[in-house]
Amino acid sequence: MRFSERTNWNLEENEFARALREARVDGRELLDLTVSNPTACGFAYASESLLAPLSDERALLYEPEALGMVRGREAVAQYYRDAGAEVGIDRICPSIDQICLTTSTSEAYSFLFRLLCDPGDEVLIARPSYPLFEFLAEMDDVKLVEYPLVYDHGWQMDMHALEAACTERTRAVVVVHPNNPTGNFAAESERVALQTICARLGLALIVDEVFLDYAVEGVEAKSFAVGECEALTFVLSGLSKVCALPQMKVSWIVAAGPDWMVGEAMERLEVIADTFLSMNAPMQFALPQWLAERGTMQGQIRGRVAANLRALDARLAGTQAERMEMQGGWTAVVRVPRHVEGVEFVAAALARGVVVQPGSFYGLPEGRVVVSLLTPVETWKQGLALLPVD
Repeated sequence: MRFSERTNWNLEENEFARALREARVDGRELLDLTVSNPTACGFAYASESLLAPLSDERALLYEPEALGMVRGREAVAQYYRDAGAEVGIDRICPSIDQICLTTSTSEAYSFLFRLLCDPGDEVLIARPSYPLFEFLAEMDDVKLVEYPLVYDHGWQMDMHALEAACTERTRAVVVVHPNNPTGNFAAESERVALQTICARLGLALIVDEVFLDYAVEGVEAKSFAVGECEALTFVLSGLSKVCALPQMKVSWIVAAGPDWMVGEAMERLEVIADTFLSMNAPMQFALPQWLAERGTMQGQIRGRVAANLRALDARLAGTQAERMEMQGGWTAVVRVPRHVEGVEFVAAALARGVVVQPGSFYGLPEGRVVVSLLTPVETWKQGLALLPVD
């Protein structure tokens, strides 16, 4: 039996995954500082309020809408109005006709790769960043080309390297705002440069804003859907992060830019969405209520992130480790010793019963680990105390 080359992945365990599995099989008690699933982090979910709209009897009637039900897209439009965009009033942000609902941001990426790229075309992506993009691109026969994020008193895009990476096969630039795991927002100067480069070279700009609502105190978060877009721009987000509901599969694409580009893009995107019709009715009926009540969960998460950041900074003070600057999101990158008594840092931490993610998972250099700021407070404090950083 022959399978496609696009699914010919190396599925062997890496050394860290094997060591972690063996530790769990042995029954060792581990303090996991990497859990990023909000439903497993001890937050208080209002179960009755969240589950009630799923029983709406109108969902029993099948009325397929390729781009998503109007009520759902209107709820997304309100979300951006809350962020400072006037949707469909003075053209600052697109009308609901420029919103497409999807089941996940992964599906949204796949739709956009199909919309913009032929097999072998290229999409630019930052490094370091989340490794999921590699699988999405391979499954859609798209080639990823990296552009670097550099760290100098904070993370910045190397705009010269980004533009130099563009070729005749480049079709889009992906920006995660704020980036995962580095937590940096695109600065205003970077936003302007991205729009200018993409417009001049005829490229689309794909902006993943799933962590937009989680800026740290003192940092202003501005959506790419707010303000004029010189280039064809697609903004992605969804309930997984906005409402801390990864199990309720609703995400969206918002298109912005020159009218004629947006119009043609949405016509084509509608055909793609109509081909799959992946959205289900109960989720779309529930979407307005879930988005309207997002503040409750977001408040809990911001409080957890702030408390864990304070504890992390206090623990690292005067040690060999240092937290790298972040502006938003749920993760922190920590610069650590590469080895502890001849053992790699991640393995040394695991030997003490503490789980941290190797930075290489995200394309970070040696001597970097990634931790989740959603970790329950008591686990966080115990795990930090055992980190081999002294």
